[in-house]
Amino acid sequence: MPISLAIDGAFRDSVLDAQSAFRAIMAAMAEPGRVIPLASQPCPPAPLSPSAAATVLTLCDHDTPLWIDPAIAGSAQAKAWIAFHTGAPITANPIEAHFALAAHPGDLIALENFAQGTQDYPDRSTTLILQVETLQAARSLSLQGPGIETVARVAPHPLPRHFAEQWGQNNRRFPRGLDVVFAAPEGVACLARTTRIIGVEG
Repeated sequence: MPISLAIDGAFRDSVLDAQSAFRAIMAAMAEPGRVIPLASQPCPPAPLSPSAAATVLTLCDHDTPLWIDPAIAGSAQAKAWIAFHTGAPITANPIEAHFALAAHPGDLIALENFAQGTQDYPDRSTTLILQVETLQAARSLSLQGPGIETVARVAPHPLPRHFAEQWGQNNRRFPRGLDVVFAAPEGVACLARTTRIIGVEG
């Protein structure tokens, strides 16, 4: 593989763009369901989307084992791009992952397979980065919880199978459990482990 395939297409300004993306992700996590645009997006190799790639560049480094789904694992260029720009070690074991990246979330393994943290160290859990086609699909999730004044709605597509049911189980593990970043062309939206799905509409 030519070296240029692995190094091209990252943030134009690695420091400023990563800082901007980090603020966007943190704002989305603080207000679950709110869609926050990303000011700058990279141009990664397929099957990575620009918003998912921006999230990975921002959150992952050599200290954060990363699990990738089969769609990404099957792309030598995508794997090399992630390795070059983040240094994150790729793990095949989801229970070891600090972050998990899925290009095809509709085929994602069950959420319970990822690290849930412990009662003493709930932060030792996996954050899921789900690459979705849109956050404005016909079917929306109604949300309540910290950071939401009344009810928030977000409509990511596609979602993992039985996502609402799986997320209810995730809520019941609190303070353990997963957090989710949805990465879409419109920007990012998040579900913190404290966020409850109270309904599915559409």
